[in-house]
Amino acid sequence: MASLCYRAAQPRVYTLFMGKLPAKRDDDLAEALDCACLNLRMAARAVTQMYDTVLKPAGLKATQFSVLAAVGVTGEASMTVIARTLVMDRTTLTRNLKPLIEGGYIATAAGDDRRQRAIRLTGKGEAALAEALPLWKKAQEQVVNGVGEARWRGMAKLLEE
Repeated sequence: MASLCYRAAQPRVYTLFMGKLPAKRDDDLAEALDCACLNLRMAARAVTQMYDTVLKPAGLKATQFSVLAAVGVTGEASMTVIARTLVMDRTTLTRNLKPLIEGGYIATAAGDDRRQRAIRLTGKGEAALAEALPLWKKAQEQVVNGVGEARWRGMAKLLEE
């Protein structure tokens, strides 16, 4: 069984600890553990867990903070605009918006087109974002320091391409 551990002091943000593979394991299958998608998803989960922990005093999860920040940056916008900003499909955005709407952080209204819904931060959402922003900065600093400033800039540049 695999377990994922966050190691802030290490150059790698995560490490996968696996038990010994059975002796008669197909090399091609064992090679699948070096899968770029698998390793990126594991790293993303580890980083998300760390951000969740740091943001907990503000009562937000990393995914909720990201949605609030995207809405805060774009201002009132359609779900399509917010989904594109977050590189997220509308179904996932709808699922992520539900607790924010129920919690009073986000308000929706009919858009220009009846098929569109406009999304905006409420006063409570703005206050939550203001409270969470310094915590997010702390988490961001931990990741950048753990990876190294130059390495982080390189990674960010690669992700933008």
